[in-house]
Order: sequence, then C-alpha cells, then structure tokens
Amino acid sequence: MSNATPPPPPGPYQPNAPLNPSDEKLWATLIHIGGIFFSFIPALIGYLVLKDRGPFIRQHAATALNFQITMAIASIIGSILIIVIVGIFIVIAVGIVVLIFSIIAAVKANQGQAYTYPMSIKFVS
Repeated sequence: MSNATPPPPPGPYQPNAPLNPSDEKLWATLIHIGGIFFSFIPALIGYLVLKDRGPFIRQHAATALNFQITMAIASIIGSILIIVIVGIFIVIAVGIVVLIFSIIAAVKANQGQAYTYPMSIKFVS
C-alpha cells in the first residue's frame, strides 16, 4: 500500500486547447458575417473568447473588431449629421461599405487567408 496522493484535479482557469484550422476558419467567417447584422458585438465576443485559441482567429477577430468599431463611429457621426442632410449619405455609405467588405473578409477567412479591412482605425491588435 502506497501513501502517494493522487494529483489534484485540473483548475477551472486552465488555458483552452487551440482550435483546429477548420474551426478557426469557421469562427473567423462567422465573426465577419455577424458584423453585417450586429455591428461590433460578434467581433468583440469573438475577440474576447477566441483570441487565445489560435493566431488565425486572433488576427481575424481583431481586424473585424477594429473595422466594426470604426464603422460604428462613422454611423454615429452620420446619424448626428442627418440634421444637415449629408448624414443620410454617410449612413447609407457606411451600410454599403460594411456589407461589401464584411463579405470579402468572410470569403478570405473561409479560404484560410489573412485579410485587412481598408478604412479601419487600429484599436486592438
């Protein structure tokens, strides 16, 4: 009979295992598409939850978050400027830009390629 004690159970705050490449591509694609419908919320959640699960998902989540925050700021400015009429055009342009570039980013993510949004201020890296 041995007096050896069993090892302690793993703690609840252990790092998560890295995602496999297909899961990283899937989550990156969903983050980009989610931005079309829910602004920066999917990118923020994806960045906070998945950033430590792989370099590919971290890069795509950070890029999407930077772009969506930039577009949210532009939308707010456009909404304020609706009083001067030009805001209507800014809000419409932001919607079109978000739609087009989010689709391009989602396709690139699904193909496993890196993508950097144009017209994006870098808030997180």
